[in-house]
Amino acid sequence: MRGSRSHRPAARYNRMTAAIRQAAAAEIGKHRRLLRSGRDDRILSALMLPQLWLATPAGYGVPTTTGRKTGRPRHKCVPVIQRGDRAYLVALRLSHIAVISPTAVQAWVHNIRANPNVRLRIRGGDFDGVAREITGTGERERARELLCSTVFPTDYGECALHLRGLPTRTKVQELHRYWFETEIPIAIDLKEIRP
Repeated sequence: MRGSRSHRPAARYNRMTAAIRQAAAAEIGKHRRLLRSGRDDRILSALMLPQLWLATPAGYGVPTTTGRKTGRPRHKCVPVIQRGDRAYLVALRLSHIAVISPTAVQAWVHNIRANPNVRLRIRGGDFDGVAREITGTGERERARELLCSTVFPTDYGECALHLRGLPTRTKVQELHRYWFETEIPIAIDLKEIRP
């Protein structure tokens, strides 16, 4: 009996990675290959950072994590939705990367795992907070609803970067659903606004 229990996490992990790989393979034909690596993603984020730092649009944010190896602040531009004292975001896994490496995790998620204390710049100001991966079913459903159904004007530009053809509300929502289902949803419990 004990032997069968020890295989349960491995079997669940294998099912999860197979599901991510399958979802990515189904999506890959719809996606552009503008971002081919983690390096490309870092470059795009660095190009977006000055604008988002000065005037953060609705639907976006800049979480600042502490580098797990360097101890230095690390900034990342990501889609964020705030509701009350909580912000929701999802770490993106590009489809062509997910087919090859369905368990790849972005560096800023590793930073959160090492030190969950973050600062988040969003349209409402700068907040200190504690980030965590969403594991509860109820909170996961709330986060899915918020992140997948809400569409901001900036989402159309993001959709144009990632998907072929003209962006539409439906395409934006489908892209967000794909990201939510294949990546790591994160909640940040906001503490207080910083001047």
